Amino acid sequence: MRARLQEMWPDLTGRQVLGLGHANPYLRLWRDHAERTLAAGTAEAGVLPWPRGEPNLATLVEETELPFPDFSFDNVLLVHGLETAENGRRLLREVWRVLKEDGRLLVVVPNRRGVWAHLDTTPFGQGRPYSPGQLSRLLERTMFTVERRRVALFVPPFRTRLLLRGAGIWERAGRALAPRFAGVAIVEARKEMFGAMPVNALPAKGRRVLMPAAMRFSPGEEREER
Repeated sequence: MRARLQEMWPDLTGRQVLGLGHANPYLRLWRDHAERTLAAGTAEAGVLPWPRGEPNLATLVEETELPFPDFSFDNVLLVHGLETAENGRRLLREVWRVLKEDGRLLVVVPNRRGVWAHLDTTPFGQGRPYSPGQLSRLLERTMFTVERRRVALFVPPFRTRLLLRGAGIWERAGRALAPRFAGVAIVEARKEMFGAMPVNALPAKGRRVLMPAAMRFSPGEEREER
């Protein structure tokens, strides 16, 4: 997983980075060079202190009310957050809000066709899995433009030393022979600014109504009659 994420985001020097969900294990890929790196766990997913042995940079947030100002981050990594969200579209709209105008979002979710999504004993078996196409359509409906799609995690979901030693072989073979059955789907999307909607409702324009002259009255006359 780390290799695939670093392949998609090789250098985030000087960037503001937010990790949502269970992104903590992967944030160290960019922490040394990013200007700022924060971890935020949703109420459904929980949160753990991060990084270990150092001042804490992790917090617990509500998925529909991220405690960050608009245009706060250049990059957002969302791992094990979308599939467990009560309202995935509202979570993505909050991510859209806190991203800068040229911000990038990288989403990692369990692949619907993968074996990992069907085992409750793993984090990938929790919540709602997505196919890469389903995830792409959801992002496009929430004002993101999909840039790239990748898959990863072809190793079977069993903890044996033999499988772990051959993880590289499993990954290379899986990408070449059976990419649809990967354990996770990874989609990178760019914030789309042109489809933005106003936060507050716009006032309705006035409408002219024609009335007979005999029916006209002033507010003062109305009060006198009352």
